[in-house]
Amino acid sequence: MARRRFPQLSSEKVALFALEGIPEVKSGDCVVGLITQSLEQSGERVQNGDVFVIAQKIVSKSEARAVNLREVTPSAAAEELAREVDKDPRLVEVILSEARRVVRKGVVRDGGREPGKGRLITETASGMIMANSGVDLSNTGGDDIATLLPVDSDASADSISSKLREATGVRSAVIISDTAGRPWREGLVDIAIGCSGIKALEDYRGKSDMRGATLVATEMAVADQIAAAAGILMEKDSGLPVVVVRGLEFNPEGIGAGELLRKPSEDLFR
Repeated sequence: MARRRFPQLSSEKVALFALEGIPEVKSGDCVVGLITQSLEQSGERVQNGDVFVIAQKIVSKSEARAVNLREVTPSAAAEELAREVDKDPRLVEVILSEARRVVRKGVVRDGGREPGKGRLITETASGMIMANSGVDLSNTGGDDIATLLPVDSDASADSISSKLREATGVRSAVIISDTAGRPWREGLVDIAIGCSGIKALEDYRGKSDMRGATLVATEMAVADQIAAAAGILMEKDSGLPVVVVRGLEFNPEGIGAGELLRKPSEDLFR
């Protein structure tokens, strides 16, 4: 079988390539089965130390984490908040059901040139601060269908990693990524919301820099860096929800993406 050329980025040491041919994912689909099928069709083999970056959307769909807004009855609280932020009250009801608390709400106006845009920033049940609790209406497979984040993204990553190893006989890492905004910066970037087989936060404190000075405050969000790099190939309209990162050296002894969340006691803005 002829080898297909994946969309890719590469350097002398590290290469990234997106898996093609992954269809629209439905509830109950096996994500690992779709990944291995794509690899087989391309003639590509999994290598030891590969990192699979998988878009949250297909994980959520496979886990039936979707809601039909036509079946949602908004509460009085959702109706009131929806008026404040100019959003569909049914959507607001779903957002609130996925939130631990509302962090910020309001309408942002662009100097009068554009209509105001409603903003609803929440803390999810897992502790992430995100717009709309991560609830999304794009690329959901139907009108009025909203996808939710996995209940436990680290557990989802663990499950996928384990099944990948069973299917391929090779140990690989898994990062579940999602697109998110950042305070005080424009634009979106992909971040890690679930990890398995890789340390999400690498602590360099106590080590020496290139001049021999001791590092005192350097912790690198390795999983976020990888997710952001994979996001270059994983564009919204590309239909490429899985990216393989190859040749990267990383610490496999991780405890999940939860270690990327700042402790409330260390958060000056909480």
